Amino acid sequence: MSLIAYNVPTSETPAESIENNGFWPSLDPQDYRSAERVDGSITDARVAMALRVAMADINRQLADWQQDRQASGSSTITDVEAPGWMPPDSYALLYRRAIYATATASLMERYRDHSATGEGDERGEAKDLAADDYRRDARWAVSEILGKAHTTVELI
Repeated sequence: MSLIAYNVPTSETPAESIENNGFWPSLDPQDYRSAERVDGSITDARVAMALRVAMADINRQLADWQQDRQASGSSTITDVEAPGWMPPDSYALLYRRAIYATATASLMERYRDHSATGEGDERGEAKDLAADDYRRDARWAVSEILGKAHTTVELI
């Protein structure tokens, strides 16, 4: 019988909150880890980088929407009144989903299995497909915030 021990690093101190632009909520890396089941094999620094890059991307996509809401008098996302059919705090929830999905897709693409076997390649390809699913989830969350349909179809 053999024992295989994995060295999964853990952080002694919780990662600091990542400040946002004042309109959108700050991000808690520990909440991200818990929500997306990201274990300690990915360092706090890499998680923070993935979240910051995702934040920059999603904030850019939502910049005009944010500017319109601020021009209407909303200083933060909690000041924006959601349509009656949306549950309270939906915009912040959808925003986090877009950020978390974008960050997870990025991390999945970079942390493919290191195995050189065919099985490792298959797992890597499965992670690529899963990363695409996360990117779709991010696009859908942004579309929900913008009030747009999830799919655009054009005839050629």
